[in-house]
Amino acid sequence: MADAASGLARPMIHTRCKRARRVVGRRSFISRPGENQNVDHAFLISTGAVTLAEIGDKTQLLSLVLAARYRKPLPIILGVLVATLVNHACAGALGAWLGSLLTPTIMRWALAASFIGMGLWILVPDKLDDEEANTNRTHFGVFGATVVTFFLAEMGDKTQIATVALAARFHDFFGVVAGTTLGMMIANVPAILLGDRFAHKLPTHVVHGIAAVMFVVLGAMALFGVGV
Repeated sequence: MADAASGLARPMIHTRCKRARRVVGRRSFISRPGENQNVDHAFLISTGAVTLAEIGDKTQLLSLVLAARYRKPLPIILGVLVATLVNHACAGALGAWLGSLLTPTIMRWALAASFIGMGLWILVPDKLDDEEANTNRTHFGVFGATVVTFFLAEMGDKTQIATVALAARFHDFFGVVAGTTLGMMIANVPAILLGDRFAHKLPTHVVHGIAAVMFVVLGAMALFGVGV
């Protein structure tokens, strides 16, 4: 009798397990759109913030110098892309690591200070030092000279620091790095192709004001724990 009851119980348990797996599977499937939305949000915010922050930045000024010196847009554009990808991948990895290391309270205050500080920093006019503008690396070729010069100029720059903060804020390495890299290309490719004609027509102060407001808003959101 006990064996018969045990035999009947096994199929029932097996059926319940299968149903539970289906429910879990459905729940995980339903949660994916929200995850995708978060990825899209990180990508779009990163793209917009870095595009605005890069206007008039020293690395955009360097793009103008490189374009005027070599007059070969394609290897310069590819060099800027490679340098940005490597630099921002390292910055994004650092931001993601800090985001997983710090406690939520410390993270909230650190992000608020970082974003608000970034907003104020953007309002300070940037300039390109003679050493950073040194493109006399002819033994590397145009592509190699662009990669080395642009990578070094981006170290400690506004957009690199912004990438660290954005990666820590959104916990999305790929979305942030893709967005910040795209933002850099949106700002720099026209400068390389059109040169001073592009730079002089941009309302730099207005663009910097919009970027500053965006970063201050992100800082306020972090301060009040919105989305962090």
